Amino acid sequence: MPDIAIVPAPRELVVDDGRWITADPATDAVRTVVDNLGETEYRIDVTADGARLSAGSEDALRWADTTYRQVLDAAEPAEDGKVSVPAVRISDAPRFSWRGMMLDVSRHFMPKDFVLKVVDVVALHRMNVLHLHLTDDQGWRVEIEAYPKLTEVGAWRPESMIGRMTHEQDEFSYDGTPHGGFYTKDDLREIVAYAAERGITVVPEIDLPGHMQAAIAAYPELGNHPDQQLGVRKIWGISDDVLNVNDATVEFVRTVLREVLEIFPGPYIHLGGDECPAGQWRESEAAQQRQAELGLTEAGQLQGWFTAQVASVLTEQGRRLVGWDEMVETDCPKDAVIMAWRSAQRGEIAAKAGHDVVMTPCESVYFDYYQGDPETEPLAIGGFIPLDKVYDFEVVPAGLTDEEQARVVGAQCNVWTEYMEGPEQVGYMLLPRLSAFAERAWGSPKTPYDEFVTRLRPHLRRIEALGLNYRPLD
Repeated sequence: MPDIAIVPAPRELVVDDGRWITADPATDAVRTVVDNLGETEYRIDVTADGARLSAGSEDALRWADTTYRQVLDAAEPAEDGKVSVPAVRISDAPRFSWRGMMLDVSRHFMPKDFVLKVVDVVALHRMNVLHLHLTDDQGWRVEIEAYPKLTEVGAWRPESMIGRMTHEQDEFSYDGTPHGGFYTKDDLREIVAYAAERGITVVPEIDLPGHMQAAIAAYPELGNHPDQQLGVRKIWGISDDVLNVNDATVEFVRTVLREVLEIFPGPYIHLGGDECPAGQWRESEAAQQRQAELGLTEAGQLQGWFTAQVASVLTEQGRRLVGWDEMVETDCPKDAVIMAWRSAQRGEIAAKAGHDVVMTPCESVYFDYYQGDPETEPLAIGGFIPLDKVYDFEVVPAGLTDEEQARVVGAQCNVWTEYMEGPEQVGYMLLPRLSAFAERAWGSPKTPYDEFVTRLRPHLRRIEALGLNYRPLD
C-alpha cells in the first residue's frame, strides 16, 4: 500500500491493490458539487480515467481538494511532467461543525502576515474557525474609530514581566522593553477575506466586563475608580480592574461592538465573560445602587445583566453570542454558545443547561502548557499536554444523553501567548499538537498512536512549506 499521509485521517480510504495511475495533477481532476451527498460530505475517486472530487457543498469541496493534494504528496514522477498517483477511493465528512483554534494576540501582538499563515495551517487541517482573542488587560488590538485611545494608549505597555507568574507572587521583574501593536480595520478585513476564501470563519473576541484594564487605561471613566490613571497591565494573571456598570459604559461597549460587527461578518461574536472579579462592584456606590435597582442579591450578578445589555447589539444584527463557561453561572442568554475551558465537566453542565457547547478543556487542548520536560522546554504557563495526550482527547464528555450530546457542536484548541513573544514561539507550541487535535475535532477513526505518528512525520513537510516553526517529534 502506498504511504498516503493524510491528516486528519479520512473515515474511509480504500487503496486499489496498490495500483498507481499516471496522471497530470493540474488538469486531470474534476471537481463538482453534487446533490446526492450531504452538505459536509465529500468523495475522491482516483482511477485510470483521472481524479474526481465530489462534494455536497463548496466548503466540502475545499476539504476534498485539501485531501487530494495530500494524496498527490505520495505521487512519483512519470514522463512528460505527469506523475504516478495511487488509485484510491476516499469518503469523508466531519463529525463536528465547529473545529477551531484560538490565537491570543493581546498578551503578545502577532504580525498580520503570521496570522495569515495561521489561517493556512488551520485550512491545511480542514478546520473551519479561527478565534482571535483581540483584547485583554495587557493590550487592545482592534482599531475602533469612535474611541481612538483604545489603540493609541491601550495597545501599548511599557514593558512585560520576566519569568513565570505564580499565584503567591507579589514582586516582579520586567524586561524594560515596550511592547504593543494593533490591527487596523483594513488589516482585519484582509484576514477575514483570506480566511473566507479557505472556508474559515474568523470569530473576534472582545473580552468583558473583566480583562478590560487596557481599555480602562485608555478611558479611566470606564472603570470603578475614574479618578485613578491605570496603565496597560504589565503582568499576567487577572486584574481586579473591571468595567463599571454605568449607562455610559454600556453604551461605550455597544458602540465598540457595532464597529466590530462591521469588520467581522460571521455569525458569532465572542464576549469573553471569564474571570471577572466582583470586588470593585461590591465597593462601588454606583454599582451597589444598580444592584439594588435590579433586585439582585449579589454584586457578581451584575455581570449577567451587563452582558445582556451589550449583547443586545448582536441580537439586533442577527449575530450569536459566544462566551467562556463562567457565563453559565451569570444567567446568560439561553442561545449563547458556551466554550467549556475550565474542565470537560463544565461542558457537560452547559449542555445539560440547554446551551450549544464548544469543548476546549484546559487539561487537554491548552497549547500554552508544557509538552515536555520543563527543564529543557521553553518557558510555559505550567501543566503538561504532550502530543499523545492531545491525540487521546475525547470531544464529547461522558454522561450526556443523545439530545445533550447533539449540543456539543465541536472543539477548539487555544494558544494563550503570555509566554510566547512571537511567531517562532507560537509555532513551537502549536505544532504539531494542532495536527493531533484536528484528528479529534474532525472525528477521524482513532488508530494506535504510533500509526498516527507514522502519518504525521511526512505531514511535517507541509507545515514547513507554510514557513511555520514546530516542535520536532524527536
